[in-house]
Amino acid sequence: MRHISDKKRVVIKLGTSTLAHKTGKLNIRRMTNLVRVISDLHNSGREVILVSSGAIGLGAGKLGLPEKPKDTQTKQAVAAIGQCELMHIYDDMFAKYTVTVAQILLTKTIISNTDHCKNFENTIAKLIEMKVIPIVNENDTIAIDELELEIGENDSLSAIVASLAKADLLLILSDIDGLYDDDPRKNPDAKPIHVVEKITPEIEKVAGGAGSKLGTGGMTTKINAAKIATAAGIDMVIMNGNDPELLYDLFEDKEVGTIFLANPRK
Repeated sequence: MRHISDKKRVVIKLGTSTLAHKTGKLNIRRMTNLVRVISDLHNSGREVILVSSGAIGLGAGKLGLPEKPKDTQTKQAVAAIGQCELMHIYDDMFAKYTVTVAQILLTKTIISNTDHCKNFENTIAKLIEMKVIPIVNENDTIAIDELELEIGENDSLSAIVASLAKADLLLILSDIDGLYDDDPRKNPDAKPIHVVEKITPEIEKVAGGAGSKLGTGGMTTKINAAKIATAAGIDMVIMNGNDPELLYDLFEDKEVGTIFLANPRK
């Protein structure tokens, strides 16, 4: 990959499909490995910010629901249960590697307010200075408009966080290896696209598709995130989160996933 080894401040977005089984229950082995590798990257001197999905999925799994609820009130209640569970797990797992984490919940109302954005930027900067890993999620318990319109997905949120945090790299971990010229789940002959220098209408066309039952975002939301990140001068990588060890390969500049090259910073 192109100089990924030089990236220092990295926003890593973890999707529900990466963190949980299809049942909604936590994928303990994968999350344990993710925390171990991310802690190692953190210990190496990289400044890591996590944007984590999973609150609604974990909440649904804890309640024994077969899939993500449809109505807003149930989503909010399930998110409240799942967010508590999610942060408890993160705190416990990272503590094993003597890494401290902090929770930040955002809404688009907060992000659209200049003063609140500045407070967020200052908090992120101070946490990083204190060697803490911030874990950001959308506040699904009060973000009613986003839940109802399903525009409050964490792919775009992660790109906004990367921009506000002045990150060098946005890394989206998903259940797919990267961008393909067709849907690999339907077409076994689909070919991977390893480098995207510019997001063209053709790129957007091949990015159709929905997320999993427990997640929200599909490839279309990831392309939208790439637009936000690259416009802010930030490279973005989509890669499969099923094997956390691939993060080591990525930061050794090996070809992993799809990289969207940033526009030159002004």
